[in-house]
Amino acid sequence: MFAVIKTGGKQYKVSKGDKLRVEKLEKKEGSTVNFSEVLMVSENDGTGMKVGNPKVSGAKVEAKILEQGRAKKIVVTKYKAKTRYKKTQGHRQPFTKIEITKIAV
Repeated sequence: MFAVIKTGGKQYKVSKGDKLRVEKLEKKEGSTVNFSEVLMVSENDGTGMKVGNPKVSGAKVEAKILEQGRAKKIVVTKYKAKTRYKKTQGHRQPFTKIEITKIAV
């Protein structure tokens, strides 16, 4: 069984046991989180597909928080030719690593 959930402005296709990084969630490591914005639920072979409008009513996905962290640094550079303007800035995006434990319809 798999589901499509929405969190942090992004959509993820998940199934039980999947580990993925999502936008930072304000919970502690080891706690559980429920995703109620389930856009689609289906069996692995495509049967029993339920598509929400926009959400599937009564469906939820439960996950366990494994880690809170920050991604690798990216360097952002702004440059304008012939004006002696150059600006460099670094950024590390916070994330939450989760493991999907249950998909309930």
